[in-house]
Amino acid sequence: MSARETARGAGQILLDLGPIIVFVGAFNIFNRRDPDNAIYVATAIFMAATALAAGVAWLRTRAVPPVLIVTLALVLAFGGLTLALHDETLIKMKPTFVYLFYSAAIFGAMAFGLNVWKLLFSHAFTLPDRVWKILAIRWGLFFIFMGGLNEAIRLTQTTEVWVNSRLVIGFPLVGLFMLLNLPLTLKNAGRTDERRLDRE
Repeated sequence: MSARETARGAGQILLDLGPIIVFVGAFNIFNRRDPDNAIYVATAIFMAATALAAGVAWLRTRAVPPVLIVTLALVLAFGGLTLALHDETLIKMKPTFVYLFYSAAIFGAMAFGLNVWKLLFSHAFTLPDRVWKILAIRWGLFFIFMGGLNEAIRLTQTTEVWVNSRLVIGFPLVGLFMLLNLPLTLKNAGRTDERRLDRE
């Protein structure tokens, strides 16, 4: 991987993580001053930060990644409804819908013979189709798990715990799952022979 690709990947991670950091930070700041409205102020700031991230992505590459487009649409939809109805339940359910949308996209595409994971990442890795399928299934199931985890936290914990879990639980779990799948990806990178498959 070239230095340019590494920098581009780091920039993309920052665009993905940045709005969440802003959301959590804004909530914790305003929660000290106005606990009743902190989630709504943080939601409005989160919407603006996500839109800004999409704008920065466009300026950098003249394109917005599909994942960021979906995230922006759901953030604006659920965030807008949260503010309009003054109901924090909606913004708390947003991650669940995002994760389930990703999972449905992966498995729905597979039902029609398409592999979303390959379409998204084939520019970065050359892998046998069987490996792309394994990765797609793993991530589809992982997104279902993450949606269930968000619901469990939302329904059993305080708003403060839920907000902070977005940063201290959600992203670390995604990062850990990426690392767990890295051996399979690296061992089969560059291969096109379907008969040879190194599993991990």
